[in-house]
Amino acid sequence: MALKMTVPNIACADCVHSITESIRTVEPDAKVDVDVKAKTVTVEAQSSEESIKQAIVAAGYTVEGYQAG
Repeated sequence: MALKMTVPNIACADCVHSITESIRTVEPDAKVDVDVKAKTVTVEAQSSEESIKQAIVAAGYTVEGYQAG
């Protein structure tokens, strides 16, 4: 399942690392793509949408919207 989320407080490469590591604590094999300019996080994972969103929030970021696809 691919999940694309808007995360408005992404600012830099450190944010990319923090978000990626947090998601990988939930699912080590997740494919994570963070776009700093677009402020989006796209995740391909088997975990639930809620688990992925909670991992991003736990890393200190805000999830404003998302599209499952």
